[in-house]
Amino acid sequence: MELRGQVVDVFGQGIYPAKVEFGKRIEAVKRIAKAPARYILPGLVDCHMHVESTMLLPSGYARAVVRHGTVAAVADPHEIANVLGERGVRFMVRNGRRSGLKFFFGAPSCVPATDFETSGARLGPEEVGRLLSEKGISHLSEVMDYPGVIGRKRDVMAKIAAAKKYKKAVDGHAPGLLGGDLDRYISAGIGTDHECSTLEEAKEKSGKGMRILVREGSAAKNLSALYPILRGGRNMLCTDDMEPVDIARGHMDSLLRKCVKLGIAPVDAIRSCTRNPCEHYGLGTGLLRAGDAADITVVRDLHSFRVLETYIDGMRVYSGKKAALPRVRENALNNFRAEPICQADIAFDARGDVQVIGARDGELVTDMLTMPAGSLAKEGAQKIALINRYKKAGPAVGFIKGFGLKKGAFGGSVMHDSHNIGVVGADDKSICEAANAIIRMKGGLAVYDGRRTTTLPLPFAGLMSGEGAGTVARRHALLTKALRPLGCRMKAPFMTLSFMALLVIPHLKISDKGLFDADRFAFA
Repeated sequence: MELRGQVVDVFGQGIYPAKVEFGKRIEAVKRIAKAPARYILPGLVDCHMHVESTMLLPSGYARAVVRHGTVAAVADPHEIANVLGERGVRFMVRNGRRSGLKFFFGAPSCVPATDFETSGARLGPEEVGRLLSEKGISHLSEVMDYPGVIGRKRDVMAKIAAAKKYKKAVDGHAPGLLGGDLDRYISAGIGTDHECSTLEEAKEKSGKGMRILVREGSAAKNLSALYPILRGGRNMLCTDDMEPVDIARGHMDSLLRKCVKLGIAPVDAIRSCTRNPCEHYGLGTGLLRAGDAADITVVRDLHSFRVLETYIDGMRVYSGKKAALPRVRENALNNFRAEPICQADIAFDARGDVQVIGARDGELVTDMLTMPAGSLAKEGAQKIALINRYKKAGPAVGFIKGFGLKKGAFGGSVMHDSHNIGVVGADDKSICEAANAIIRMKGGLAVYDGRRTTTLPLPFAGLMSGEGAGTVARRHALLTKALRPLGCRMKAPFMTLSFMALLVIPHLKISDKGLFDADRFAFA
C-alpha cells in the first residue's frame, strides 16, 4: 500500500513531500518532488487517560477516537480497579485487545486512593506486582499517594520497586508539590506528572527531570497555562478525563488545533503526542520510519488537523466517513449493594460557621469556604450527599457552592476515586429522588427536575455503558441540557461533580465518611 503527501518528520527532518510504502509495517518513506497537499503524521497517542471517564468500554472508545487520528492510549484502569480490583483491570485489558486500538494499561498504584473512603477493592503490593508481571500491563499508573512516597511508606515503595523490577515506567500525580518534597518524590523513581496547573510548577518539575503531561480534558483544562512547556522538549499531551460529548467533537486532534492556535509549532505539538510518549513508555507505536508499525494519521492541514484517514498496523480503521473497528459485546459486571435513602438519612442541623466546598467550573481543585449556617442558601450553597455503594451505611452530608441549582438535583456513581454515589440538590426530596434513581439502576447518572428523572444507566461497574459512543454522547448531552433550566451553567457539571470526592486534590472534598481537608490530609 502507498500514501503520498507531506510527511511530518518528528525526528527533526522537517516536513517534506514523500510517499510512504507499507504493509503491516512501514517499508519505506521516500522523498519525492511533489505530493498532494495533505499531511501524513505518525498515529496520535493519548499518553494518560482513564477509559472509564468516557463512559464507554475500551472497544467503544476505540471506535470513537480513531475518527480523530488516535491510534493508541496509555490508560490507567484505576476507576474500575476501585470497584472490582484485579478482575476489573483484566476485563479492561481483554476488551482493549479485542478493540483494534493499541491500549497500554497500567497497574493502578493507589486502590483505594486513600484510607479515608470506602472502595470496592484493595490492590496491595502483591496484587500490583502480579499485574506488573503481565504482558498486558505497561507501567505503574499515577502514584497519587505523594505523602506516602515522601514519607517512604512501605507498601507504596513496594509497588514502585515492583515496577522497577519489571523495568516499567512509573507515573506521578503530585499537584502543587515543589521544593524538597518534590525532590524526594522524584528520587523514588517517578518520571511524570499531569497535575501541573501553573507554568512555574511545570518548569520546576520539568527542570528536575520529570516529563510534564499537559492535560486538556473535559473538566481540567491546563493547556492554555502550560503550552510553552511543549516547545522543543520531551513533554507530552494528554486528556486524562474526557466525556463522550467532547470526544464527539475532537480528541488528540482538538488538542493539536489548540496548541497551534496558542503559538506552538506544529511539529512540536505533533511530537508531544507521538514520539515523546512512544519513547518514554516504550510503546512501539509507529513513528513513520522504515520497520515501524504502520500507525498513521492523515490530516488535511496543520491548522484544523481535520482527520482524513487513520491506519493501525497498516489497516485503514477510519476512512473519513466511518470507523472500521469491531463492535465488541460484553456481559455487564458490577459491584453495587447500596439501598434506597430517605430524607431523614440526609437531615443536617447546620449551626455556627459551616465549611463549604467551593466547586470551580472546569477545575479539579476546590476552594475551602466558611459560611454562617443561616446564610448558606443566600450564599448559594447547597447540600451534597455521598452514599456508600458497597454496603448499607448512612450517607455523608456536606455543603457545596458553585453548581447554581435553583431546584432539583443531579448526581451519579462516577465519583473519583472510589465511585460511591454523589448527589447535589436544591432540597432533600430532590436529592433522594436522584440518588434512588441511581441506586435502582445499580449505577449511572441521573437528573431530577422536580417532576421527572432523566437517567443514563452505566451497567459496567457503574462507570461505563455498553452502548456506542454516539448513543452515550446523546444521552449524556440530554442530561447536561436538563440541568440548564434548573440553574446549573457549568460546562461539564457531571465531570466536575465526579471530582468532589477526589481526596488527593486540594482543597476541601467529601468522601462517604465525611468532609476532607486535602491540605492537611485529614477529615475536616
